[in-house]
Amino acid sequence: MATVLLTGFEPFGGATVNPSWTAVSLAAAEPPAGLRVEAVLLPCVFGDSIAALRAAVRRTEPDLVLCVGQAGGRPDITLERVAVNLDDASIPDNAGNQPIDTPVVPGGPAAYFGALPLKACVAAVREAGLPASVSQTAGTFVCNHVFYGLMHLAATELPALRGGFVHIPFSPGQVIDRSQASLPESCSAEALRVIMATALARESDLRTAEGALC
Repeated sequence: MATVLLTGFEPFGGATVNPSWTAVSLAAAEPPAGLRVEAVLLPCVFGDSIAALRAAVRRTEPDLVLCVGQAGGRPDITLERVAVNLDDASIPDNAGNQPIDTPVVPGGPAAYFGALPLKACVAAVREAGLPASVSQTAGTFVCNHVFYGLMHLAATELPALRGGFVHIPFSPGQVIDRSQASLPESCSAEALRVIMATALARESDLRTAEGALC
């Protein structure tokens, strides 16, 4: 039985909820058939988040890691293509850290590509009736920090490890007083189930256009 590690984040920036953790918890509670899924909550703190991720990977020895974060303002499930070696925080993290123009890993490569069949996953999520796309940037806050940390771990210590990062929109309760896109956590959880199953079933990706003009 394949093991999947799902990670979500605690609330940050003054929010009281983070839909990434809710969606991860729901997906782990009712995983796809034949998968053992572990859910781990990561702190929204530079450094500590990667340490917690590494500990979870060592403990669970997963076949696949999906790190999940909130991308407020995005209307769909977005699978991230690239993690960059840069922390550049526009707001402090939950410990008050606000690194600017700082590498995630000093001396590390400028970037890593994720190790998911992104386009196949996007197609599968859309086929399930949910909005999805490939994203070309995971930002420069703690989400990208964790994504880079995951791919650096795979590149330097665990070459058989497959993993990537998924961003989900706000939940409806977060946008009742503002006009922004949202998606119920139950829908995000279903998308994560589809992504897990698709990523483990495929060795290669689809060759379809999912790029960005700018």
